[in-house]
Amino acid sequence: MEKLKGVLAVGFLRLLASLPWPLVQKSGALIGWLMWKLPNRSREVARINLRHCFPELSEAELERLLGRSLRGIGKSLAESACAWIWPAQRSLALVKEVRGLEVLEQALASGKGVVGITSHLGNWEVLNHFYCSQCKPIIFYRPPKLQALDDLLQKQRVQLGNRVAPSTKEGILGVIKEVRRGGAVGIPADPEPSRSSGVFVPFLGTRALTSRFVPGMLKGGKAAGVFLHALRLEDGSGFRVILEAAPEAMYSEDADISAAAMSEVVARYVRDYPDQYMWSMKRFKQRPDGEKRWY
Repeated sequence: MEKLKGVLAVGFLRLLASLPWPLVQKSGALIGWLMWKLPNRSREVARINLRHCFPELSEAELERLLGRSLRGIGKSLAESACAWIWPAQRSLALVKEVRGLEVLEQALASGKGVVGITSHLGNWEVLNHFYCSQCKPIIFYRPPKLQALDDLLQKQRVQLGNRVAPSTKEGILGVIKEVRRGGAVGIPADPEPSRSSGVFVPFLGTRALTSRFVPGMLKGGKAAGVFLHALRLEDGSGFRVILEAAPEAMYSEDADISAAAMSEVVARYVRDYPDQYMWSMKRFKQRPDGEKRWY
């Protein structure tokens, strides 16, 4: 059964990737609209997350943002299908604007290891191709449950000569070693870690358990941190890549300070582009002691 599910999933992705780009956008928006209008767990998780992260919104404002966000998630799925199936150069042609490239160039020229930091905002699959076109990093990722999808991702995410590392003990050690020897890695900042591996820090209108792993690699200036995001352009024609140097506080020896600084940067981007964040992700499973679980 799992093999059949994998074949069907890959077939669906190939179907989306065969469409002209305007239809890819429309198909993704339709998928998101159905997620908004039909009862499903993703919609409820997104609604819960938005309510806690934007407590200042009225119910009507919250529902409108929920609709935009789910349509954005649908678009990200359809766009990612293209990034997974197409040759990398075709995806790179969708990057219409780049801001802050000099930040990455300076980090790469520093002689230190480079930690590329992103989040589940915009399209991280297109971003993967962009980052790998600038250097040859190890991309850290969480393997999907379906083996056929994992096989596809491992193949497509290394088209430009980079490597990938799964979120296992071996993968983590590989990423750390790469940074120590002056190489580059790419890591998302916002997957929820285990309780023992994270700290609760402010995130928008709440607190979120945040990994100490990413800022830990920067501690004391041992590596250079660069935030990267690929944001969907307003007209749907492609993407704007924004790069930003990690703030000084992320190099702190204090794990709480560095994690909070990282969270603050991610939160700023999410607040600026709230309808491009993956709110359907159970980002807040763990809650501070004494606080009721959300899901």
